[in-house]
Amino acid sequence: MRAVIQRVTHASVTIDGEIKGKIGQGFLVLFGAGEGDTREDVQLLAKKTAGMRIFCDDGGKMNLSLADIGGSVLVISQFTLYADCRRGNRPSFAGAAAPDCANALYEYYIKLLREEYGIPDVQTGEFGADMKVELLNDGPVTIILDSEELKRSRSLAK
Repeated sequence: MRAVIQRVTHASVTIDGEIKGKIGQGFLVLFGAGEGDTREDVQLLAKKTAGMRIFCDDGGKMNLSLADIGGSVLVISQFTLYADCRRGNRPSFAGAAAPDCANALYEYYIKLLREEYGIPDVQTGEFGADMKVELLNDGPVTIILDSEELKRSRSLAK
């Protein structure tokens, strides 16, 4: 499972000319599920997302989390995070999870952010829709999370 987290001043997603989700300061999260990803992967990514301290404190140091600043999250499903570009010029997306599975994991991620981690303002796009995403990246700060890498680092720490 992969998540690209962008610290934003604001972000929005439009579908068919109508704004579906809109946030102020917080995270724009591009979320992609891969073949074989599980609810455990979602739990790991949601916990890491909610705890990520990438907002600046009074001293200018990245030391504050979403909860600390009262930030929001806009989550966008994006299977293209699993693009395999090793051959030719047309990416393969064979490594992405099947749509039904990916949507269930996407919905679970959103639910965890709202209910388990208490983020009151979690906005979304629409799974599988053609979306137009606008954002003002703050910094810019962009963090890439991969559940496989996080699991490897946890097992090395034991």
